[in-house]
Amino acid sequence: MEITYTSTRGDQTKYTASQAVLKGLANDGGLFVPNRIPKLECTMKEIAELSYQDTAYEVMKLFLTDYTEEELKACIEAAYDDKFDTPEIVPVVKKDGAYYLELFHGSTIAFKDMALSILPHLMVTAAKKNHCENEIVILTATSGDTGKAAMAGFADVPGTRIIVFYPKDGVSPIQEKQMVTQKGNNTTVVAIRGNFDDAQSGVKKLFADEEMEQKMKAAGYQFSSANSINIGRLVPQVVYYVYAYAKLVQAEEIEEGETVNVTVPTGNFGNILAAYYAKHMGVPIGKLICASNENKVLYDFFSTGTYDKNRDFILTSSPSMDILISSNLERLIYKLAKNEKTDACCMDAAFMEDLAKKGSYTITESMKKNMTDFYGNYATEAETAEKILDMYQKERYVMDTHTAVASCVYDKYVRETKDQTKTLIASTASPYKFTRSVMEALGISCEGKDDFELVDELNRLSQVKIPKAVEEIRTAPILHTRVCDAEKMKEEVCDILKL
Repeated sequence: MEITYTSTRGDQTKYTASQAVLKGLANDGGLFVPNRIPKLECTMKEIAELSYQDTAYEVMKLFLTDYTEEELKACIEAAYDDKFDTPEIVPVVKKDGAYYLELFHGSTIAFKDMALSILPHLMVTAAKKNHCENEIVILTATSGDTGKAAMAGFADVPGTRIIVFYPKDGVSPIQEKQMVTQKGNNTTVVAIRGNFDDAQSGVKKLFADEEMEQKMKAAGYQFSSANSINIGRLVPQVVYYVYAYAKLVQAEEIEEGETVNVTVPTGNFGNILAAYYAKHMGVPIGKLICASNENKVLYDFFSTGTYDKNRDFILTSSPSMDILISSNLERLIYKLAKNEKTDACCMDAAFMEDLAKKGSYTITESMKKNMTDFYGNYATEAETAEKILDMYQKERYVMDTHTAVASCVYDKYVRETKDQTKTLIASTASPYKFTRSVMEALGISCEGKDDFELVDELNRLSQVKIPKAVEEIRTAPILHTRVCDAEKMKEEVCDILKL
């Protein structure tokens, strides 16, 4: 049965999967959601015998129903190939009593590769299916990882251009170097004077700008998004939770049907939402443990039912989570609102309007009661550093700052609840992406050393091979130098596209 997609905010126009992927964002500013979450058609033991690529097909075919088998398999094969440094694509390693799902073995050493390796192929296929004659302009805000992964995916893909905005002082030196050295005649990177939320809000405004849409159309362009607001980003992320559970069954670490908890470090809420979707597909997932850093807007939301971005923005050692507007939370809010007696779209639209105007909203008590799948907590900067050191001393395992946040919050959950359910922790980036923070946590002096000297030192310490993604940028020339104020993003896009 075909899955269709509609907006979270009220526009009841039904879109096919390929149309939703192509548009990225609904006309009313809402996010596309499926009319239902499909159930898995295979048992976990059957999935355990499959490769990652075959698992991806079994999951994605259920959501992307207007893609043919040939089209979808071609997209999958092009995405999950030797760009990944292990044939498993996402290994699961057991450390200190928990299972770490390593999502950083792709070409930019962060979990964003899992979805952004396939999104360009899904989008180009969608454009052909829908007879799109315009050049697709991917417009994306990044807190560090999405930008590089998106550019790597879309670089020199025919019929596309990509423009990435990132906060000038809000990413790690390695993250910034990855972006500003990106090759590709169709790629542009712009640093903004502001934070990630400023960049994300600016992108959303551009999507909603009717005058800009007409200018784009006249010039033969149309916007789409590579952010996690695009359903083509979310669906591929569901895959690795299905795959990881099946591999734990195969390794006899769990029995088929046994419940596992999942812990995810998250800022924009997309990665943990994918686990929530996997649960509703039939994966035996118990508690979804939402891990925040000191920008703990999600922790406060799960604790109180009030989402409030009116607070200081804190720059932390886990910059990909330095976010105060968690865009993908809207999809959860919409699903919770569907259980209410009033119209879900109207409720969601009202909440998002309150967020835009007042900076906060409060869900109903019954909606709050329906959030029992989730547990939220956060880790301070000191706790994050302590966890990195503790794991290295116990296991000689070096984790990045984001994974450390998740591991720390998992510990807090166990202490608080006494729940001993086996737990999968999403390890979202390589420690080599945040070498300075990791080395400082390990007690290594970083004074007077550049980031690549620290890379070499981390290599000696960890005995983990330096990823190709880091070696490539060591001496790469700077290709992108654009900088603008957050309120000048529209002018910058017009200049880039010569509108």
